[in-house]
Amino acid sequence: MTEGLSHITFICRDLDRMEEILTRVLLAKKIYDSEGEGFSLSPERFFDIGGVWVAVMQGDPLPERSYNHVAFKIADVDYDARLLAVRELGLDVRESRPRVEGEGRSIYFHDADNHLFELHTGTLAERLRRYMAMV
Repeated sequence: MTEGLSHITFICRDLDRMEEILTRVLLAKKIYDSEGEGFSLSPERFFDIGGVWVAVMQGDPLPERSYNHVAFKIADVDYDARLLAVRELGLDVRESRPRVEGEGRSIYFHDADNHLFELHTGTLAERLRRYMAMV
């Protein structure tokens, strides 16, 4: 039986740059740095983001961008502050796709390694409720 999400791993060229994105935009807490030790395939760092274990490993970036992404939940009151943090880091912000009113707001941004992140204010229950109200 699957119990839930264990962790998410991102491969990136520059661990320091990814750490800056995770700690400044996602307010991650760094919990481990391999500091060159060979426990894994390459240097790595672990972070806690809202109770989710996120690992970053040094390596080659994704060859191209796509809509594959990871979405992190944020409170609506934090939307403007998170958007400012994304912009201050010079990340490539994408406009949110058109949404049905009441399903939440999103900030999409790419990092230098072609990962797409989303910061979303809604929940699955809210989205489903909104969709069902339109049927």
